[in-house]
Amino acid sequence: MRVVIDANVAIAAAATHGLCEAIMELCIEQHQIILCRGILDEIEDKLRNKLRIPQPIISEFIKLLENNAQVVRPGIVDSAACRDPNDLMVLGVAISGDADAMITGDKDLLTLKRYKRVKILTPRTFWGTRQKQE
Repeated sequence: MRVVIDANVAIAAAATHGLCEAIMELCIEQHQIILCRGILDEIEDKLRNKLRIPQPIISEFIKLLENNAQVVRPGIVDSAACRDPNDLMVLGVAISGDADAMITGDKDLLTLKRYKRVKILTPRTFWGTRQKQE
């Protein structure tokens, strides 16, 4: 499965042991992660400035993501596609990366449930879907 991991899920995976960390490991092992430079930059910025993670750890995490993801340029998305203009980039990544699903905690994206053919799922829903497939 081709999966976009939104910055909030990746940040939670880096900062805590729990569901998002398990999802990140699962996606690295069994799925194709789709990201863009903007998502990677947002992850790096939040880890540095909001969570105060040391730079060597941030660099290692970003490198892990870059090595295990397809980094694409976001496609153009109609500004009416979602409430928050900052989310257009993530939707654009999903489309240009031909994603099957997006994993996010962003309520503005989650209200969409789907964008074109891309399912928009919470981490818990993605994990539950995965459990049913096994």
